Amino acid sequence: MTSVKSRSLRKDAELNRQRLLAAADDLFAKYGLDVTLNDIAHHAGVGVGTAYRRFANKQQVIDALFEQRLDEVAATADEALADPDAWRGFAMFLERSLQMQMEDRGLTEILNNPQLGQHRVNEARDRLAPLVSSIVDRAKEAGVLRSDFDSTDAIFIQVALAAVMDKTRGISPVLYRRYLMMFLDGVRADKATLSELPVPSLSVDQTHRSMAPDQPRRFDSSP
Repeated sequence: MTSVKSRSLRKDAELNRQRLLAAADDLFAKYGLDVTLNDIAHHAGVGVGTAYRRFANKQQVIDALFEQRLDEVAATADEALADPDAWRGFAMFLERSLQMQMEDRGLTEILNNPQLGQHRVNEARDRLAPLVSSIVDRAKEAGVLRSDFDSTDAIFIQVALAAVMDKTRGISPVLYRRYLMMFLDGVRADKATLSELPVPSLSVDQTHRSMAPDQPRRFDSSP
């Protein structure tokens, strides 16, 4: 009987842990990392005490989600490398990575959060950098990517477009795709034709609005 009860308690504890991670995932995706462990508990529909038994603080939640996010980005890179078309794989990796950031505003913060500690930064670098290098090298060897393109350029393209994304999220959420297409056209080895831009540019007024200081974030932590 004790063994059965013990297994049941462990199962309940794991279910609560997963509920808390799912709630954190949802809140981080909408509002970034500016939420508290209490907010996460309320959103998950569990008691605050239960939350603190599973995670001592929000940092532990971020650490757990960090592993999940790393897995997702790595899986995208593996899919890009598996594509027989080197250019398509390269473009897909950038497109999918940026789409993940667009749909989950906490993703960039989690992967670049300075509070993660150097060991987490090193873990991300050691796991992702070789994959990105392989994607870039394969495209260059196929003659579809300019020879002076470096794997770090792929990172800074994402950084640049993440800034566009952040500024225009509330006005034109997919505007970043316009500039991604420009980037892709600019790094192709063959520039005989240009791709049609998928998103129109902003008006002067919209551009000015997008550059206005950010307003304080508000969120609903109810389940």
